[in-house]
Amino acid sequence: DLMPAQVQRLRDKDLLKIDDGASIVDLSEYNMPPCLILKRDGSTLYPTRDIAAAVYRKEHYNFDKCVYVTSNQQILHFQQWFKVLELMGYEWYGELVHIPYGTVSIGGMKLATRTGNVILLKDLFKMAVEKVKAIMEEKNPDLENKDEVAEAVGVGAIVFYYLTNSRIKDNDFSLDDALSFEGNTGPYAQYTYARCCSIIEKAGGVPEKSLTSGYEPQAAEAALCRVLSLFTEKVNDAITDSEPMVITRYILDICAAFNRFYHDCPILSANEDNARAFRVRLTEATKTVLGNAFGLICLKKTPKI
Repeated sequence: DLMPAQVQRLRDKDLLKIDDGASIVDLSEYNMPPCLILKRDGSTLYPTRDIAAAVYRKEHYNFDKCVYVTSNQQILHFQQWFKVLELMGYEWYGELVHIPYGTVSIGGMKLATRTGNVILLKDLFKMAVEKVKAIMEEKNPDLENKDEVAEAVGVGAIVFYYLTNSRIKDNDFSLDDALSFEGNTGPYAQYTYARCCSIIEKAGGVPEKSLTSGYEPQAAEAALCRVLSLFTEKVNDAITDSEPMVITRYILDICAAFNRFYHDCPILSANEDNARAFRVRLTEATKTVLGNAFGLICLKKTPKI
């Protein structure tokens, strides 16, 4: 019932043209095909409904930003009706944002309900958790809270794998790749977090900052500090670009820098007290930044794996 008023506004603005019996808005000036508003029989289409819905939402919620998340196959559709809304004189048209994403396939076959090629996410999570449990029984059968850890790692692996790719790109999902503890995966990131927790626990806690006085960081330590200092910048980049991949890639950068530091710089067995104190504090800083970054992509922190 909200659409006729918007169609009338289009007429009042002299934007509607009749093309083979249908009502369109000509967008050739903006290098786009015409936006179809009414069919020959007068029935509405998606652009008509989306325009009316946007006006309704602005009037009722007065949003600062209205975000549409759909597949990248809809990019032209949103470009068209966003432009029509601008031509209609709605000054808030710039508050509408389309965030497209790529499609997901498994084994090279695109998921589609119409063809019956569908895997439910809850079933995929269940498969991942069961697979992690099997790995844990083999590698660490005495681990406490195995069910809880298996769920955190299994679900996290799928989330992380999906968000490691640019949202606009199509994704061919592989469960085995997602659950690997080697390479750029969620389990690898969670294992690095668990390693930080283990080191701090063995150190008996985090030493006072004063104990690090006068210490000159080595190359691997300075490199890790630089990576950790980028957290705010990376979060802002992810928000600006609406791109979760920025966070997942940053998490992997932290993990790589920490594991180089772990390999090059003895922590608990450091020869000097101030070196040991600095390295434990740096491990704590890594744990903190990783944990905060995990929270941004709904990846659970795992103190032990």
